Amino acid sequence: SAIFNFQSLLTVILLLICTCAYIRSLAPSLLDKNKTGLLGIFWKCHRIGERKSPYVAVCCLVMAFSILFIQ
Repeated sequence: SAIFNFQSLLTVILLLICTCAYIRSLAPSLLDKNKTGLLGIFWKCHRIGERKSPYVAVCCLVMAFSILFIQ
């Protein structure tokens, strides 16, 4: 049902990016061996979370504020 609601879709994408970056910090070899294919999506999410971390953090704060106070 997150596909049909734009805010839910953004929340899922942000959580995926943050989760992949966290998993990569704990077990680097887990994501590094799957750089292509279907599992390569997780490697790409990790790269986004690693390289754009200030922007991802701001997006997470805005999304949290939106979920807590606007909905």
